[in-house]
Amino acid sequence: MRRAARSSYAGAMSVPAARAADVLAQLSSPTKLLALAELTRRGEQGATLAELSYALDLPLPKTGDACARLVALGLATGTGDGVYRARPEGLREAAAAVDRLQPIAPLLAGYPRLRPYFSHGRLTSMPPTLSDRTPLLGELLARFLDLDGLHDEDEINHRLAEVTDDVAGVRRMMVDTGWLERDRAGTTYGPGRALPVG
Repeated sequence: MRRAARSSYAGAMSVPAARAADVLAQLSSPTKLLALAELTRRGEQGATLAELSYALDLPLPKTGDACARLVALGLATGTGDGVYRARPEGLREAAAAVDRLQPIAPLLAGYPRLRPYFSHGRLTSMPPTLSDRTPLLGELLARFLDLDGLHDEDEINHRLAEVTDDVAGVRRMMVDTGWLERDRAGTTYGPGRALPVG
């Protein structure tokens, strides 16, 4: 397995990522969010602008603008005086684009057995103690840390915090599985065993 370069949010944003950011920004508008929620509630039946305007207690032009923007974002279908319907897969597509931005995403793709332990690029649970997936998780995180020398605990914690809330537990697991070495004082860490190649 090849070592992947460390990912960063600071780099150039891809088109799908920029679109996902636009979707999230547009949904910060209460009117658009309410319109999408109402269309989702109505399901396949959908709603006309007049019906939405009445249900949301909003002026027709404001409702029409919200629907037009939802259609442009791929979150709804419909035009003009026709029936508008929610398109929930547009939200899933945006969420998937955001997931691909997570720093561990390129590496996690090579560890399909570990995917159930992650949600949106975050480690949400640990394999059972005796599971063969625990050392595998240590290997994945060792690749993610990509240590090239000795680091103090704060630096290790900072890097692990990009992918987990349980920094201390994950750090301890990596030491226990041999992927991370700690000095006797417990303040300095370095790479443990060699990562497999191929």
